[in-house]
Order: sequence, then C-alpha cells, then structure tokens
Amino acid sequence: MPVTGPFHFVVESIDAGIRLDLAVSAHVSGLTRSQAAVLIQQVRIIVNDGPKKPGYRLKALDRITGFVPPPVDAVTQPESLALNILHEDEDMIVLDKAAGMVVHPAPGHASGTLVNALLYHCPGIGPIGGELRPGIVHRLDKDTSGVLLVAKNAAAHAHLAAQFAARSICKIYLAIVYGVLAEDSGVIALPIGRHPVDRKRMSTRSRKPRTAETRWKVRERFEGLTLIELNLKTGRTHQARVHCAAVNHPILGDPVYAGRHGRGLSAAIGALTRSAERQMLHAWQLTCRHPRRQAPVCFVAPLPQDMTQLIVHLRYLSAPGADPGPPSRYR
Repeated sequence: MPVTGPFHFVVESIDAGIRLDLAVSAHVSGLTRSQAAVLIQQVRIIVNDGPKKPGYRLKALDRITGFVPPPVDAVTQPESLALNILHEDEDMIVLDKAAGMVVHPAPGHASGTLVNALLYHCPGIGPIGGELRPGIVHRLDKDTSGVLLVAKNAAAHAHLAAQFAARSICKIYLAIVYGVLAEDSGVIALPIGRHPVDRKRMSTRSRKPRTAETRWKVRERFEGLTLIELNLKTGRTHQARVHCAAVNHPILGDPVYAGRHGRGLSAAIGALTRSAERQMLHAWQLTCRHPRRQAPVCFVAPLPQDMTQLIVHLRYLSAPGADPGPPSRYR
C-alpha cells in the first residue's frame, strides 16, 4: 500500500523530461503510475501550484505537491459493469478484458474494476482466492487487453493456479513494436527484476533478477514497425514490455518502457504512432487444461478495434496503393 498523506518534492535536473505520473510514482512509496495518474486528474497532485496532465514533462526545479488519500474500505462492492465473456461454465469464466479496465481495486481505483463486475456477475465468487482478488489467478496490466481466466470455485482456483505455477499454460500475445526485426523469430532469455533505481519499473539489469523467457515470431512488417507474436514461457511482471524494450524494440505506446523511440519515422507513420493511447499489447490466446475435465482448452480474444485500425493504416502507409485488407487473421 502507498504511503498516505501530503508530500512535496522539487525536480532535479537529472529528472527533467520525465512524465509527471512516473516521477510521482517513483517518489511516493507504493504508489503505481496509474494510481498517480488518477490523483493528478483529480487535482490532488499539482505542479508549481497549478494542475497538470499525467503526461506533463517535468522541468528542472518544478515543485510537485500532492496528497495521497487513505485507502477506502477493503470491502469491494458488486457493480453492474459490462463484461465481454468468451466462455463460462460451472468452474471458470474466461473474459476478454478491455484496455483501460483495472483488474482489482487499489488506491485511486476503488470501483469500476473487473473484480467489482465479477462480484455482480458471479455473486458466489467472493470468498475464492481472497477478498480483494476473488477468483483471480493471473492478471493483465490496466492498458493491456485480452484473455483473462477467473476461477468460480476453490477447486478450480487451486487447479488453475497450479498450472500457472508449473508454467504449463500457454500464453500468446500480439504486440506492435518499434523497428523492423531482421529475423523471423527468436528467443529473449533475459532475467527480470525490480529496476535498481526506479522501484516501480522492472528491468533486465536488476540486482535480484528472476529467470524469464519470451519467444517471439514476426507476423507482419511495416514501415518502421513490426507486429509480433509473443509466447511468454514465464510470467514476470511487465515481462513482454521489458523484454521487447531490452532488445531495442519497445512496444508502441508504452509510457514506461518505450522512451523516445519513434524518431526517424515518416511524418505519416509518426503521426499514426502518436495516436496510440496505450501500449499496443494484447493477450491473444491462452491454452490450459480444464480444471474439471482435464482436457486442453484454448481461448482466443480477437484484436480490439484500436489495434485492428492501426494495423490497417500501417499496411496502407507502408505499401501505398495496396489493399490493406481486414485483420481477420488475428481472430
């Protein structure tokens, strides 16, 4: 949990150019970037006595003042929120999580989360897996879309959790990354741990890394960008994002790991990349053993509209005059 109460700091020259939400999360213990962004939007955090946006680039000697409110009651309330259900039976529910939806309540996100929606849709799910994360056996970042498994009873929760622990679940992601990869496939086997300085980030240069492996394959190449398939053999925090950035092909739209990539792109492609409002990362396929029947089951979440539109535009701009065609191959 983050430290609550007032805080104040002055931006040093070494931090000039960093996003406001990132700087706040680095200075306030336990506060994530998304939580900081919510507090900035609520004008609980100000710069030089005035409001700013979460993406404001800091200047040296900027004065940051804020207040982190105390946590709300830990009892999570059911809420009637839309869920995109891919599959449901007596043991589990498989969702296509929308980008922008937080999985479980946290400071700054006490409501409107996937857990709030699950408690309404499946009233009996509350005690499974813990009060704050009922039925949740894995998670996706707020701005990552795609397949998410949820257990509906204790036996299913234990069975699915054991599969994740044994790394027997196959997780395939699709991502649009900066740069044109020369090879058609490869493996990134770089250990991941907490960043040695910024504790809110993960890094392949951690002092206490853990084994991590990502296998990748090119699906399409565009001008200055590539659509790749990622097979996560391990499940480290931010693994896909950190591994792509570590090989100098960060995911398009990633506010934490992409840095200032994108220079050298044509004006049209550059404008298109700047329109990305989140990291272009989608949990596309997930294969596991059914907790009751034991048979392998595969669930697929079609690419969301923001990624499909981006791919169609990239095809057109990369090969003017050609028919971009529908991205139906990723459904």
